[in-house]
Amino acid sequence: MLFIPKTRHSHGREVHKNPSNPPLPCTIGHPFPIPKSPHPPPFPSRPPPSRSSRSRIFSMLLSRRFSCALARAPSLVRGRPLPVRAAPATPPAFRPPPRRLMSSSSSAGWQHASRPPPPPPPPHPGAEKDQLFRGLEAALGTTFSSEPLAPPPQPMILVISGPSGVGKDAVIKRLQEEREGMHFVVTATSRAKRPGEVDGKDYYFITKEEFLTMIERDELLEYALVYGEYKGIPKQQIRDYMAKGHDIVLRVDIQGAATLREILGESAVFIFLVAESEEALVKRLIHRKTETADKLLVRIATAREEVRRMQNFDYVVVNAEGKLEEAVKQVESIIDAEKAKIHKRRVNI
Repeated sequence: MLFIPKTRHSHGREVHKNPSNPPLPCTIGHPFPIPKSPHPPPFPSRPPPSRSSRSRIFSMLLSRRFSCALARAPSLVRGRPLPVRAAPATPPAFRPPPRRLMSSSSSAGWQHASRPPPPPPPPHPGAEKDQLFRGLEAALGTTFSSEPLAPPPQPMILVISGPSGVGKDAVIKRLQEEREGMHFVVTATSRAKRPGEVDGKDYYFITKEEFLTMIERDELLEYALVYGEYKGIPKQQIRDYMAKGHDIVLRVDIQGAATLREILGESAVFIFLVAESEEALVKRLIHRKTETADKLLVRIATAREEVRRMQNFDYVVVNAEGKLEEAVKQVESIIDAEKAKIHKRRVNI
């Protein structure tokens, strides 16, 4: 952009410093020269206002008085309280700002990105099977029952017997700890209580007169006279627990097992418990220290006779020294096998 320098003389005329170059015509207010056009302008050009005309216009504007009135707002009038709005009952819901994710393009930079919509839930895996299941029911014209196909297990009577000293009490106690719903029928006896035995748990300790009274009232399932003392099984105890669905465990000697076989027949399971050898059995009897030498001779002779009756039982289980758990597991296997039979034993007492 080119401005032409000017010089003002004393008489007020503007003269260019370089008179060798004739000045181009220019208009006041334009910083560049306007070339002459060969065509006349469409409108007649108005001469620019002179300096005196501009001065008169500025003087007129400055001399005119302008008035402005400021109106006071109604809420600012003295004596009038400011309006107060009550706070809303529920606070406004907070909306977290949108996350700013980096664009994959380097030129895009940061940009707002909304949360993507959740994926649709996967189809139910069993929907197709359910539809097929219902279709099969409709084709057969019946509904499929949810009742178990196998018959429910029935309470059973387990008779455990064996020579004295084979560990009948230890096996029965461990069996009760391992299996639920198994009741050990406490036998009534007229003998004296041994150290460590609990009345009502190991035996019902009664007198001979009380035992004879129970025999007269037919309250015993079986009874026997063993080594000069009475032993018997109360009937009502068996009935009560079988009605609750419990399995019954009976601990009897060989003579009592023979009597129960005549009464119960094949409705009960008979297990014969033995030691691993006769030598091991004699050592156990000596270790108990409950009998004299004469009584030990009687027990050993009785044990030899009882072993000969082993064939009258359904199962034989060996309770070896230090292998109680193996004997208990074998008895449990017998119980499970009996409960899985198609033709189950029917008990009627």
